Parts: sequence; C-alpha cells; structure tokens
Amino acid sequence: MDIPVYLIAGFLDAGKTNFINGILQDGFARDDRTLLIRCEEGEEEYDPKALDNVFTYTVDDPEQLTPDFFKKLEKQYKPKQVIIEYNGMWMIEPLYRTGLPANWILYQIMTLVDANTFEMYVKNMGQLMMEKITNADMLIFNRCNAELRASLRSRNLRMVNRRADIYLENEDGTSEEYVTEDMRPFDLSGGKLDVPDDDYGVWYVDLMDHPESYDGVQVTFKALMCHSKKFKGTDVPGRFAMVCCENDMQFLALVCKGKGLDKFKDRDWVEITATVKKEESPAYQGEGPVLYVSKIGYCQKPKQEVVSF
Repeated sequence: MDIPVYLIAGFLDAGKTNFINGILQDGFARDDRTLLIRCEEGEEEYDPKALDNVFTYTVDDPEQLTPDFFKKLEKQYKPKQVIIEYNGMWMIEPLYRTGLPANWILYQIMTLVDANTFEMYVKNMGQLMMEKITNADMLIFNRCNAELRASLRSRNLRMVNRRADIYLENEDGTSEEYVTEDMRPFDLSGGKLDVPDDDYGVWYVDLMDHPESYDGVQVTFKALMCHSKKFKGTDVPGRFAMVCCENDMQFLALVCKGKGLDKFKDRDWVEITATVKKEESPAYQGEGPVLYVSKIGYCQKPKQEVVSF
C-alpha cells in the first residue's frame, strides 16, 4: 500500500509546528491514521486536542532516516499517511533520493520561512536555505510587513522555483499570493519580443508561468540546441541556469517544432525566432509553451553562458 508523505521544512522558529497544528485542527488526520515524525524540538507544542488519530515519533539524527527505519515505523504504527516536521539544518535531498521506502510517496514539500530572518539565513547558510526553497511545492513566508513583502518580491523568487505556490502571510493574519500582475517583466502588447541575453531566465519563468499570455507572440532568443533523449524526436533548446550554487545547475528547456532543427548538433549555440502556442506536450506532462520555429541559425554565445538568479 502506498503511503503519502507530507514534508514540512524550514528553520527553527519558522512556524512549522503552528502550521501542522493548523492543518490537524482543520481535520487533516480525522479520517486517516497519521504518523507525525518530528525532527527537531521547538518552543511550540502540538495541540493535544488535534492528536486523536495521530501518532508522534521524534528523530534526533538524520542518519536514522533510512528505508529500514521507516518500514519499522510503518509496521509499528500502521499509518495511512505521514507528516514529517523536518529539521532545517538537514539537507532534504538524501531523504527523497534514497531515504524513503518504495511505497512511501513524497506527495508534497511545504517550506515555511520567517520573513524577518530570511536574508540572514540566505547570507550565512545559503545552500541550506535555497535547497528548501527550490524543492518546495508550497512556499510560505510568514510574519510579513509591507517592507518585507517588497523586499521578497524584489528578489523574484519565481525564478528560483517556478512550480511552487508562494504565499506571504502578514502580521495581521491575512495572506496574499506572492506574484502580482505588476511583476510581469515584459511588454507583449506589440506581439513580438526580442529576449535580452541576460534576461533569458526571467523570460523563461514568465513564459512557463503564463503561457497563455504569450500565445501567438513571436519571440527571438539565443539558446543551446538540445535533442531530447527521453522524448524521441522532440527538440528542446534552452540554457543552463545556476539556481544557488555551481553544484545546482538546471537546463531551462523549451519545446520547439519546425524544419531544420535536426541539422544542429547538441550544444550548438543558435538564435531562434518562433511563434508561441500553448499546447499539450509530453515533455511538459501537460500544457505548456510550444515554439513554432520560423527562423534558426548559428550565433555567438552570450557573454554570460550560464543564467544566474
């Protein structure tokens, strides 16, 4: 039987325990037997009124988190679902790479951040902080005020994590979405866009977030040619991006269609002019921007080959 796992990540005092109390009080564990694994001890405690169908277990060492260990907990507690309150000083990657049993499915990673200490953690523990952000499916910055909201939006964190739902929780208890309409970076009113070399990453995130806005728009950009090995016959030129460090490189690829793309080798620098259409594509596992190429040719590589955020 598959067991969904919900990982709640964040540094100490980020609000993880309060968040867990909230979802438990809302009935998250009312119908399904739940195992709650706690990986650090904070000042807040779990609400005993919400633990009727919840069994808690505390882990002190990340080395404990092995498939055999989790299978023992499964046998002991027989959970239908698992919540892990994860220690912010532990890397997430070992857990989702090799730590979970095959039937424990990491369903969602939720990262909580205290907006007041975010800059300090980025400065002093950048890799640990950015790993929590880049892996999140939901990202919540709490204890925000007007100044902190403006500071967070100026960073444009959508460039760091394109898929996550990002929310800003204010000091008065209200919440708002991170992305606002005035954060859109390009004027598409003329139906054409010549993407600046240095803005490829900004453009890529905006295009993937809002493919409907680019539908029918003609774009020109530079990219490395790539012919997908996973999706045979699919051309996916793009550029490498450094998310938070040299060891965390991603290839920001776009599905392209048109004559002559197969004449170019992988890693050839090309300049492409294409019209964007929002369509289904196996490479996107759903809808996304498909670029119909009208012109392509060799070009000089940009001064900065790697996109940085």
